[in-house]
Amino acid sequence: MVQIDQAKDVLLLVDIQNDFLPGGSLAVKEGDQIIPIVNKLQSKFQKIVATQDFHPPGHKSFAANHEGKKIGEMIQLDGLDQVLWPTHCVQGSFGSEFSDQLEQKNWLKIFRKGLNENVDSYSGFFDNARRGDTGLNTYLKEIGVQRVFVVGLALDYCVKFTALDSIDLGFDTFLITDGSRAVNLNKNDDQLAIEKMVAKGINIITSQEIE
Repeated sequence: MVQIDQAKDVLLLVDIQNDFLPGGSLAVKEGDQIIPIVNKLQSKFQKIVATQDFHPPGHKSFAANHEGKKIGEMIQLDGLDQVLWPTHCVQGSFGSEFSDQLEQKNWLKIFRKGLNENVDSYSGFFDNARRGDTGLNTYLKEIGVQRVFVVGLALDYCVKFTALDSIDLGFDTFLITDGSRAVNLNKNDDQLAIEKMVAKGINIITSQEIE
């Protein structure tokens, strides 16, 4: 069991937004099933923060912004490999909003990402080129956080990269598996993501192990 230290621990909710839920433009299978689990987890933490994918409509990661390109194709974007996604989480859209089933009243802060149309942002800490900083790292250190517990969507992209950055930045990092779901563009992407996190020293737990 993992005992929560309210002074040092934070629950980090990654991109639990309408476009990543069933019916959304980039729906994660069973993504809605994490919401009751996440809501129950929130009652165990005093420090809760969230990330929000928040793209301008012209974002270059959208297949619709590249003539003749299809969703799932790879391109070079700002010198980085980039998978082309459906248009999603556009600023001001319903899809960018958090699920209305998600408890939000105790959140300390929301960190928006993906605002620069020329580079994608999977991690809640930095953009994919590591040139843009959301301020999450500085904020967590200012409020005394030492351990980060990560949940959200999607496990094989934004959750994975957020957790990897978290541990690189010196936080003891936990992935709560039943509070996350994967896109799985390729079969077993979720398992590969977990293996990569384990190799970096991230703790893999379930919500039942938290007290």
